[in-house]
Amino acid sequence: MTYAYDERLDGPLADHDKAAIVRDLQALLPDLQLLHAKEDLRPFECDGLSAYRITPMLVALPGTIDEVQTLLKYANAHGVPVVARGAGTGLSGGALPLEKGILLVMSRFNRILEVDAQACIARVQPGVRNLAISQAAAPHGLYYAPDPSSQIACSIGGNVAENAGGVHCLKYGLTVHNILRVEIVTIDGERLTLGSEALDAPGFDLLALITGSEGMLGVVVEVTVKLLTKPQSAKVLLASFDDIEKAGDAVAQIIAAGVIPGGLEMMDNLAIRAAEDFIHAGYPVDAEALLLCEVDGAESDVAEDCARVEALLRTAGATEIRLAANEAERQRFWAGRKNAFPAVGRISPDYYCMDGTIPRRELSRVLRGIADLSAQYGLRVANVFHAGDGNMHPLILFDANAPGEMDRAEAIGARILELCVEVGGSITGEHGVGREKINQMCAQFNSDELTFFHAVKAAFDPSGLLNPGKNVPTLHRCAEFGTMHVHHGALPHPELERF
Repeated sequence: MTYAYDERLDGPLADHDKAAIVRDLQALLPDLQLLHAKEDLRPFECDGLSAYRITPMLVALPGTIDEVQTLLKYANAHGVPVVARGAGTGLSGGALPLEKGILLVMSRFNRILEVDAQACIARVQPGVRNLAISQAAAPHGLYYAPDPSSQIACSIGGNVAENAGGVHCLKYGLTVHNILRVEIVTIDGERLTLGSEALDAPGFDLLALITGSEGMLGVVVEVTVKLLTKPQSAKVLLASFDDIEKAGDAVAQIIAAGVIPGGLEMMDNLAIRAAEDFIHAGYPVDAEALLLCEVDGAESDVAEDCARVEALLRTAGATEIRLAANEAERQRFWAGRKNAFPAVGRISPDYYCMDGTIPRRELSRVLRGIADLSAQYGLRVANVFHAGDGNMHPLILFDANAPGEMDRAEAIGARILELCVEVGGSITGEHGVGREKINQMCAQFNSDELTFFHAVKAAFDPSGLLNPGKNVPTLHRCAEFGTMHVHHGALPHPELERF
């Protein structure tokens, strides 16, 4: 699905002479790789949210920080919007390009600059793959904790932009908890260092501000990450349930008992069947839900925690509990979970991956609500989520070639996010807002809060040239969305939701 930038809702973008911009940049930066032919631009027209596509005006692939600075200075001086892109694995349209702007692709920044085993840190360029950091640190007995399902492909710069998490974020935190310093280049070409290698840095905590800012405040050019010592032992329990609400209640009981698992993941029957057919992880295909609970640490502590968790799972109504017999089976259990998204893609022509976060105590209520919405809209929903921290990833199955199904998938997705807000949660846990959830920002925040967000944006990017139209909606947009929602008792027209 291709759509144009919505000038009416988010402000006009000036028309630019593409040929003149190409000539200017080639003169300024003769070594800069520029793509401007139509066939060369097609691979960059979307990120992981492939339902939304826009062909960029041109693509720049810098190889040095000087090139990034010069390009941004030029864009600022000439009023040309810039969207930064990493590996393109994001699922919210955060790296969706603009047909009147430059797509700044940072994939050539792919070097691990330093691994300091004594300080337990690594300095890396933004195009380095998440998993590559752990691979480089492994000879020192260290690893990088955040592990999104796309870790084999996603880049650390994109992880910073979206504040990525993963299956082990319950115990070890999101990206923001595992980085110490970030270097960025602002829209006027200034190079800034935020944070430090120390536990604290002078001044305001701008490191936390830049993490999750979706490329709206600056372009990441270097990241210093924390490395952790590999746990002495890690064990995974797989528990089957004949009722999905029992599984949800078991999650709350484990946390309430004071056990903080390294990972606590949940899948419903549809997701279980898809993953088992794809990965052959040994999942119980007749179960209505399963939990994967990993405990790690010292050998004696792990044994004790496993016994406690097993007792809690039995009390909660688990029909079967299995402890991974060895490391190979542990990896298979996790492989099934981490490949749940592509597995679902094998059983449906298309799927729409949502990302909302709720209080754990509301898990059962929200699962019931999703089931009701699935029946109401006539679309199957597979539930896969980080149950321990309430980060849900409902996968809405649909066929984009069937008339009206894409619209229904978007509508049910919006209703799920609004349900998350209703129970005290958030419209995103790790995927970001991007273009996908921008209408639901109007449900999450009031006008004063949105005005503050715009003020922060203006402090870094007064002309609004970095990734415009993403993350933070205009108040006019929210007025449009709010009026339709309140006075007509329904979501806005599906065409408006794409802008």
